[in-house]
Amino acid sequence: MAARDGAPGYFADDSMLRRVMSKRAVGLTYGLRALVIGAVHPLLFVGTSEHTAHRATPYTRLAVTGALFEAVFLGSKAEADRALAFTRRKHEAVVGTLPEDAGAHHPAGTSYAAHDPHLMFMTMAFTFDSAEVMYDRLVRELTATEREDLYQDYLRWGELFGMPRTAAPADYPAFRRYFDDYLDSSELFLTDEARLVGSYLAGHRKPYRLRPPAEQVGSALYLLVQGSLPVRVRQMYGIEWGISDELAHRALCRGIRTAHLTPPLAPRVLAGTLAGPCTPSYQLLARRERHMIRSGKPSMPGVDPRNWQQRNTALRTGGPAA
Repeated sequence: MAARDGAPGYFADDSMLRRVMSKRAVGLTYGLRALVIGAVHPLLFVGTSEHTAHRATPYTRLAVTGALFEAVFLGSKAEADRALAFTRRKHEAVVGTLPEDAGAHHPAGTSYAAHDPHLMFMTMAFTFDSAEVMYDRLVRELTATEREDLYQDYLRWGELFGMPRTAAPADYPAFRRYFDDYLDSSELFLTDEARLVGSYLAGHRKPYRLRPPAEQVGSALYLLVQGSLPVRVRQMYGIEWGISDELAHRALCRGIRTAHLTPPLAPRVLAGTLAGPCTPSYQLLARRERHMIRSGKPSMPGVDPRNWQQRNTALRTGGPAA
């Protein structure tokens, strides 16, 4: 089967993974949702934030990650292999320990590594769960068979990034039991920085007002993400969610789902709008962030652009505290 550039990819055109991830409604929302929920896992959040080169440009990091993932989802094997090799090189340096307590299950000194099989599975779990949820809400509800096929495709996707298959539950029902139990467990914890960053990503904090139509598009995106979050995760972020919010969320989801019921007189026009790669949109987001920073506006006010080690080094050497 052909990938987006006509060459074969790791996933066939009729695979559930490609059918789901080629929908722009999914591609533009699943990443934000996965990061907001994934921030409740201290080892994943701290491991990423301590080693990323994009602490000051978090939306650029989101754009880079989205493009890398999309290359594997939708690209040719050559595109995917480049993305996988780049990711492996970056992950080699992601090794460390928690610099401070992050809940009862994650005391200071707990070790983490990007190549830890369980952490690789959890990364896949947050990504898969978000893609599944957003497809159900914004395109149509998956059948039980489609859900299983999508999960098996994601297991293969995780393997391509280095995850041992044995690190994940073998089938979708087992995964759903595990992941739902995890979301209900006492393991979830937001560090102060995770709560701040996640609040920005979810649109709970909005430091700047955008110009139309960007303001309207952003508000709709945040409504979709916040409404899709588990109730407990919304509460951890302090996101208030009333009946009016829920009704607005459902109405927006219903409108997007209806658009996917392609009218027979205009299938090609809508197909080109509703399906296809989202990398150009990711790049637009990154360019906007760079423009803001050049104009003197921090992307996420209050988030220190230095990691824990850099801050402590500055304090020991008498450098600036912030």
